[in-house]
Amino acid sequence: MTPASTTPILHIDHLHFAYPGDAPIAAGWSARIGTGVTLLQGDTGSGKSTLLRVLAGALPATQGRLTLDGTALPGNAEAYRRQVFFIDPSTDAFDAMGVEECAASLRRADVPFDAARWQALVDGFSLGPHLAKKMFMLSTGSKRKVWLAAALASRRPLTLLDEPTGGLDAGSTRCLWRTLAEVAQEGGRAVIVASGERIDGVPLASTITLPLAG
Repeated sequence: MTPASTTPILHIDHLHFAYPGDAPIAAGWSARIGTGVTLLQGDTGSGKSTLLRVLAGALPATQGRLTLDGTALPGNAEAYRRQVFFIDPSTDAFDAMGVEECAASLRRADVPFDAARWQALVDGFSLGPHLAKKMFMLSTGSKRKVWLAAALASRRPLTLLDEPTGGLDAGSTRCLWRTLAEVAQEGGRAVIVASGERIDGVPLASTITLPLAG
């Protein structure tokens, strides 16, 4: 799963998850996710978004253990979640905030935070004209750009991106892939991208295909 040259960031041990009455998304799955970019792929409805929520600690697994940079789940759930950058793209939790207030809230747990990359992504995603707006005033794609800029400027050990190109224009998609290619070469963090399309020009550390068995 993970090339020998990469350092494991996330240890997944005997993970099991299934909604009642449904086939399992993961059944006794164990893996080591290393530094760099990992592609999570599967058919529509296969459970990519659900698996990201499990790995983020936002949805409890039926069985199994996750260990992120030495912090285990189940165990210290709050400390585990502080090490993960994950935003559910359908959330309305930030709608009442201004764009810059939202970004400040998202990076509060990031030490350090890459301010230069944030600004480069603001420019690359053409977010400048929106910075003075409230989040609820933004289109779905522009909201996603705010979250992506904060995610990619984060230095947390694990970043989870759910269908990141949804609602993005072609120029912003190119900026996203270009930045992910940079992140893939930096080391020190793992990024899992759930996507139903190709990731152009991004070197992958590994690929996960759903459903998952032990």
